Amino acid sequence: MERTGKEKIWALCRPDQAEGRLIAALAAKAHLSEITAGLLYRRGYRTPEAVRRFLSCEDTLLHSPFLLKDMEKAVARIRRAVEEHQRIVIYGDYDVDGVTSVSLLYLYLTEKGADVSYYIPSRHGEGYGLTVQAIDRFAELGVQCIITVDTGITANEEAEHARALGIDMVITDHHECRLPLPEAVAVVNPHRPDCPYPFKELAGVGVVFKLVAAYESTLAMEAGEGEIDGVRRVSRAYADLVAIGTVADVMPITDENRLIVKLGLSEIAATKRLGLAALIEEASAGNRGSESRPAKKKKITASFIGFGLAPRLNAAGRMSEASRAVELLLADTPETATRLAVELCEINRQRQVEENRIAEAAYARIEAEFDLPSTHVLVLEDDAWRQGIIGIVASRVTERYGRPSILISFDGAEGNGAPEDLGKGSGRSVKGLNLVEALTDSEGLLEKFGGHELAAGLTIRRDRIADFRARINAYAAAALPEGAVRVSLDVDDEIPLSAVTLQLAEELAQLEPFGVSNPVPQFALRNLLIERITELGGGKHLKLSVGDGERSLYALCFSTTRAAFGFREGDRIDLLCTVDINEYQNQRSVQLIVQDYKSSRMLEDRLREGRERYAAVRGGASFLQAEGYIPDRAQFAHVYTLLRREFRMGREVFPEETLLSLVNVNAPAPINYVCLKYILEIFHELQICGVEERGDGSYRFDIYFNASKTNIEKSSILKKLKSQCKDRS
Repeated sequence: MERTGKEKIWALCRPDQAEGRLIAALAAKAHLSEITAGLLYRRGYRTPEAVRRFLSCEDTLLHSPFLLKDMEKAVARIRRAVEEHQRIVIYGDYDVDGVTSVSLLYLYLTEKGADVSYYIPSRHGEGYGLTVQAIDRFAELGVQCIITVDTGITANEEAEHARALGIDMVITDHHECRLPLPEAVAVVNPHRPDCPYPFKELAGVGVVFKLVAAYESTLAMEAGEGEIDGVRRVSRAYADLVAIGTVADVMPITDENRLIVKLGLSEIAATKRLGLAALIEEASAGNRGSESRPAKKKKITASFIGFGLAPRLNAAGRMSEASRAVELLLADTPETATRLAVELCEINRQRQVEENRIAEAAYARIEAEFDLPSTHVLVLEDDAWRQGIIGIVASRVTERYGRPSILISFDGAEGNGAPEDLGKGSGRSVKGLNLVEALTDSEGLLEKFGGHELAAGLTIRRDRIADFRARINAYAAAALPEGAVRVSLDVDDEIPLSAVTLQLAEELAQLEPFGVSNPVPQFALRNLLIERITELGGGKHLKLSVGDGERSLYALCFSTTRAAFGFREGDRIDLLCTVDINEYQNQRSVQLIVQDYKSSRMLEDRLREGRERYAAVRGGASFLQAEGYIPDRAQFAHVYTLLRREFRMGREVFPEETLLSLVNVNAPAPINYVCLKYILEIFHELQICGVEERGDGSYRFDIYFNASKTNIEKSSILKKLKSQCKDRS
């Protein structure tokens, strides 16, 4: 997890007393913990029946594909092309949504005996979307029908050109529309203003799935079956590809997306698709044990798709050719599948290196060139940034700075710095700013653009970037709500460590699949003691043992080095975590996955109160024995033993808050701030050890290993402290 030095806001919505009573009643009736019931209640499932239907996916049915505008026209034209053996080209996008869309439609039409091929443009050479040049090549090859998948909704000029060449076009897409629509035989897109389809958030592969469902249902009804029979057949055959594309394109996991992704995850877990099985094997390679112990089988979840499979499939289009990913999904021999899976994983490793290089360069420029308080949208351009990488770097920039960002690359531009050079840009946004609407406001400065509310692409001339930066920032300043540029993380609940049980983890797993609109639940856990820090993956990740005084759990911090973490054993920390189940050697245990962390607020409050009380006692104020300010012999021995051990290990400097936490690990009795301060003063007075209080709130210690034994009771500081105790006999 990346840290910027700027503390992120943890946005927690606490239920009031009335809601708390309703949640408790729901928990009892639904036989769930109040934590899980509270999650479901806040996500709109407020009755036992609504909860049951959500958990079983009974609240959703697949909508009829024929509700999509132009669906009958699309099926009729494609069916005619299949039956008349006309040459068909599937034209797709180069991301995972496009790759799965191409693969699904190609597999289906091939099964129907179609004369079909596919084409995905090069991100680096051709850029996004359909082009006139590609259509000309198709015409030379005798193509009579072009089907676009996950692209084409803004291809007005290209559709007109195809029609002039006698090529029919069927457009399937899910990106936001701009009127007028392209003049094609059919334009199937749930975002069409005149489309009555009840669920608008299908991925591109979801729209393709609806297309083949409509085609198969048409055949089923002609054979005397029902529409549902055709839908069931294609669901079983292609739910895996739909799930991968839907999760990878970050579509909301609600309505029928939830149902199809849940079905798809089951299909992936038992996949017979050779390429997919090989990719899962390679993506799980980090779980391999010794040669005598095979790799642990990876649990197939939406998270595994998003962080395991999708980056590898995406890497082909970012760094090489997206057709390599399609070839993998279409692989028909184990040898081909394994070769391509290994190749994609290697390409992905190269992508990670390049991504980190660009990200660090972008961060440095942002810190040096932008006045962040007055900047609403970060727009950066560079001649050497790889076009296939800037989208994921834009995501990192937006997450890091809490602002929409647009990165523009002139890599490959032919003008060598000329004003008319065309740059390709990729943008990411935040809640409250629809990126497509923002780009529409700057339409006169752009060559073309398109996308979604939170992610979009564009093409722009070099000499228009300054004006574009000013224009989109002015638009965002008016459109973004107050405080929208703060980095904010949603917190579902604040819970004690004692509530993190295997039962809770199993309950939460019932809410899967997770994704947009049904996110993985995130919990705040306060004032945890860091008992141990262990480096994993060669220092790239950390495993923390954290406790609350009664129990301990492991918490994993991925992509966090020890230096970047900044905390030590003995520190008190607040964690923002998800709850996970760890399965190892047939044993299941609960663990935490850390999303964010910060110094404990409770510790800070305790330190502030302790400092105030110490100042009063040091000034002569009296106190009661029960306040625990007078250290006993066991506490003196405990603190000295700890300091001696740490000194031998080369640790001689401790922040005040770290030391206070550390001395309370296995202490014979609690050691509060005032008590600790007096122990250190007495050690220094009696020359038991050197104690240097530094100006930055830390202490430096020097242990005198040859010091003679000293009677603590000789300390004048201790005698004065005891004299101030009102009820000491």
